[in-house]
Amino acid sequence: MNRLPAIGPALVVVAALGLAGCSQEKVEVKDIVRPVKVVEIAKANDTRELSYSGSVRARTEMNLGFRINGKITERLVDIGQRVKPGDVLARIDPADYDLSVKSAEASLEAAERQVETTGLARRRAEQLFAKTFASKSQLEQATLSYDQAVATRNSALSSLDQAKNQVLYTDLKADRNGIVTSVTADVGQVVGSGTPVVTVAVDGEKEVL
Repeated sequence: MNRLPAIGPALVVVAALGLAGCSQEKVEVKDIVRPVKVVEIAKANDTRELSYSGSVRARTEMNLGFRINGKITERLVDIGQRVKPGDVLARIDPADYDLSVKSAEASLEAAERQVETTGLARRRAEQLFAKTFASKSQLEQATLSYDQAVATRNSALSSLDQAKNQVLYTDLKADRNGIVTSVTADVGQVVGSGTPVVTVAVDGEKEVL
């Protein structure tokens, strides 16, 4: 009868013990921690400055001209000069307008004398009519002459006022605060009523082009 080598049973026992130990071992599972990046979102305190090319000008520009016709004798402003209401910008020759004033004054004086004369005649006619020394038609005619004289006097007075105003209009004046941006007429030039002579950029609101 053959015998098993003595080492055989020992190996069987060791293997069995090893398997028993493996079955009793617990496998430990570890959680995997993944890193997370946290970013805080907040309103930035810094501001960006942007620049653009352009030009700034006054929102309102006024083209100023004389209200009467005439020859310019003086120009008192230049481009870039600041002006205010009442400043004289230019002048035209007032000679013809001064003559118109004198003529209107003479016409008014004559009209005043006529009013006085017809007034006396009307009062005289009223007295005579009251005494029956004058007819009603004579009184009416005297009254009509007086009324016409008064109307002529009033017209002469208006003409004188107009002539005086025209003398004032020989000065071209600024009526707003601003800066002269253009001069389109000069000394010696004959300009018509309303022809632009000076342009003024009025102080106030501006606009970007």
